[in-house]
Amino acid sequence: MKDIVQDGAEVLRDIAKPVPEELFGSAELATLIADMTKALDKELEGVALAAPQVGVSYRLFIVRKDRTLPPPPEATEGAALPPPPPPEVEVYINPEIVKTSRKRARADEGCLSVRGVYGTTNRHERVTIRARRPDGSRIERGAGGLMAQIFEHEIDHLNGILFIDHAEHLIQIHHAATA
Repeated sequence: MKDIVQDGAEVLRDIAKPVPEELFGSAELATLIADMTKALDKELEGVALAAPQVGVSYRLFIVRKDRTLPPPPEATEGAALPPPPPPEVEVYINPEIVKTSRKRARADEGCLSVRGVYGTTNRHERVTIRARRPDGSRIERGAGGLMAQIFEHEIDHLNGILFIDHAEHLIQIHHAATA
């Protein structure tokens, strides 16, 4: 099980290396993705995780797509809440941003590697990335809103940039220790 490294770890400031061709479809890559998925699953507020956040300097990130969906409408009194969507992990390897909107949007942001710190970032409203899947196939995906923000945040990680480097109005929230 891999732990999520925190601000101050050198790996978070390095420019991550591309995943080499021979790793596509390999057990080593599958294990890394499984370890990242387990680490992210434990973080209920987490929506995505980049490989450097688990100490691995590769250009790879995962997104828990099910956690990016809007919450279901409130159930009427007495009705059961629908079950949460099943975990759905998307993997992006060697991603690059190929297009961004001119328009930007301010958004609140946090990071599992900078615990308890939140701020406001100014991200592109729409982002298109090109990446590869674990089997080596190529994908291109456009996104807006939260997914666009996630793409930019995670690609920043791959370039040694943390959101606190450019966020405004940073606040620190201390979580009460559980008894």
